[in-house]
Amino acid sequence: MVSVKKRKGEMVDFDKSKISVAILQAMEHGSGIVRPKIAKEIAEEIYEKYKTNDEVSIYDIEGDVFNLLIEKGQNLTAKAYESYRSIRQFQREHNTIAEQTKEMVSGQNEYWNTENSNKNAKEIKTQRDYMAGIVSTDITKRFLLSPDIVQAHDAGILHFHDMDYFAENAITNCCLINLGDMLQNGTVMNGKMIEKPHRLITASTVSTQIITAVNSSQYGGTTISLTHLAPFVRDSENRIREELKEEIITLVDEKRMINEVEFEKVVQKRLVKEIEDSVQTFNYQINTMFTVNGQAPFLSVFMYLGETNEYKKELAMLIEEFLKQRIVGIKNETGVYITQEFPKLLYVLEEDNIKEDSKYFYLTELAAKCTAKRMTPDYISEKVMLKLKGDCYPCMGCRSFLTPDRFTDMGIGNIANALNYKKGEHKYYGRLNQGVVTINLPDVALSSGGNFEEFWNLLHKRLELCHKALRFRHERLLSTPSDVAPILWQHGAFARLKKGERIDKLLLHGYSTISLGYAGLYECVKYMTKESHSSGKGKEFGLLVMKALNDACAEWKKAEDIDYSVYGTPIESTTYKFAKCLKNRFGIIKDITDHDYITNSYHINVREEIGPFEKLTIEGEYQELSPGGAISYIETSDLTNNSEAIITVMQYIYDHIMYAELNTKSDYCQICGYDGEIKIIDVNGKLEWECPKCGNRDQNKMNVARRTCGYVGSHFWNAGRTEEIRDRFVHLDDIELKDELVETGGIPS
Repeated sequence: MVSVKKRKGEMVDFDKSKISVAILQAMEHGSGIVRPKIAKEIAEEIYEKYKTNDEVSIYDIEGDVFNLLIEKGQNLTAKAYESYRSIRQFQREHNTIAEQTKEMVSGQNEYWNTENSNKNAKEIKTQRDYMAGIVSTDITKRFLLSPDIVQAHDAGILHFHDMDYFAENAITNCCLINLGDMLQNGTVMNGKMIEKPHRLITASTVSTQIITAVNSSQYGGTTISLTHLAPFVRDSENRIREELKEEIITLVDEKRMINEVEFEKVVQKRLVKEIEDSVQTFNYQINTMFTVNGQAPFLSVFMYLGETNEYKKELAMLIEEFLKQRIVGIKNETGVYITQEFPKLLYVLEEDNIKEDSKYFYLTELAAKCTAKRMTPDYISEKVMLKLKGDCYPCMGCRSFLTPDRFTDMGIGNIANALNYKKGEHKYYGRLNQGVVTINLPDVALSSGGNFEEFWNLLHKRLELCHKALRFRHERLLSTPSDVAPILWQHGAFARLKKGERIDKLLLHGYSTISLGYAGLYECVKYMTKESHSSGKGKEFGLLVMKALNDACAEWKKAEDIDYSVYGTPIESTTYKFAKCLKNRFGIIKDITDHDYITNSYHINVREEIGPFEKLTIEGEYQELSPGGAISYIETSDLTNNSEAIITVMQYIYDHIMYAELNTKSDYCQICGYDGEIKIIDVNGKLEWECPKCGNRDQNKMNVARRTCGYVGSHFWNAGRTEEIRDRFVHLDDIELKDELVETGGIPS
């Protein structure tokens, strides 16, 4: 009997069934088409070759397997087999930490320089975060994930997000901070008790400290609601009134009567000044403080008048000031006002503000001016969201939405021990997301060769691989004590658990979500049907694919009591990685792999010429099937002098889609002072940014703000995302909207 000498020198009996199994696994991760006959033939041929030998090296067998796969036309399987061997070799001995760290700190590596458009890779604080990320990724690939997940990730079959943080103990993704509980009932930061503030300026400052602490204890975005700050506007008003009375008593004769009307004018004047100062402090803090991730806190601010009746007046005053200050902008290092990245503003469209005769329409007009000038706020339709989810609540960060509260409906109660819990009321603040794994849909389509039966079989297998990867995320969090991040688990941001208490109950019953992301629906559908997913057979197939993703999540959720949810992945830098992997595996295919990016989530392809209202209508159908998070957009020209056009779009959003944004332009050239759109041009095959007025191409002397993946980015992008930004079709400009409204009698078609 021939013996096989393994890598460490031990001898085992030759077992040809192991060769067959390895080949079958490679087929699943390569072409996706499993051919047992070929696997059996190769195993038999190798056995016949060595059966008379006393021993054979495992390296010889692996080399023969690879060569025979090539001979039999199984090129993708051969690549997958070779990749798997490389992964196993890496896990055993290879160390990439030193090499990657050297590349990163040198400042010459494109990946690190453009990995995140909200980080400056030249700065020490960012490099420190990236260094830790390199170590974490190495540990994750080597020890924490199985080889098949690592292989699929490296091949671009799926993307295991945030490996650069996964090695840390029990770190979570994004959340809705329970700021109301923390401000009203106090919290603890760095071992120091913070009691309830007594006026708005203090509450605003404490809020930014809380936000920074929370962002430093997770890797995703956070969201707060202005409703939680509104009570402190009234506290300030009362404090100002009392202080003013004391001043008057001290300064005037006892017999002199106070003019109540003038007195109240002074109170309101001082209150407005405190609101201005508080919002300015908030903006300065958020845009100048840094988290341990080497960046400003990824923050969204929710503006929903319908969230309170008691403090609606105060909330409206806060919303107004946030919008006014955002329109002005924030100064760059040369003292010029530019567009700030954070916080992202989420403005809810509702009956009280959507119509011209509604009470708060003045806020909507202000929001439109703000969008025209600064690309924000983004818009949530209360009407559509109530229809789809039953409640109206914000996304966590840029787009990730919680599932509707089912644990309250189940009678589970206050499992987070929140001090602002109200029995029977649905709860959203304090909830979180456990993480994301994204499936590359174009790879499924291309691997199937256009055969629909093969496509559905392969999609099922790839989804199960994603499920396995998501289980790694969930199980990494299980049995974690609350002590790992006290601000989150013990002091109110998520919960008020006891010291040493495990967080497990907050990972089940729908309290938190875990996301099955997807990318490239357009390319997937285009390859399979030869049509875009915006109409006809393409749309029909696209909706079926989305339904399949939701069915998988529903099946896993039912079996495990974990809220798996379909999520439209932003893929900021992953778009480039996926595109390169597809080219490597399948070559150049027109309209599928002939660009350095693939299309985000369900979005209609950026190059497709389509009107703004038609785009929002079609994408609204897909957004309904992306309950774990998604955002639609329309690309616009300069609308700074036409906020009426933006209001028309906002009113359309209110009736047709849950969550959408307008991508206006907001740039500045530090050389000549130009403040229009800085263009992307092709210079000898390389894309560069150029001021159309003076020709400046120095990225260090320009401020460019673009919607990258929900957030506004300003530190530029990798080659793939830059090409995608350049290729974006402009869906709306002044002339087109006016013509359309004339043709339709004032109603968007």
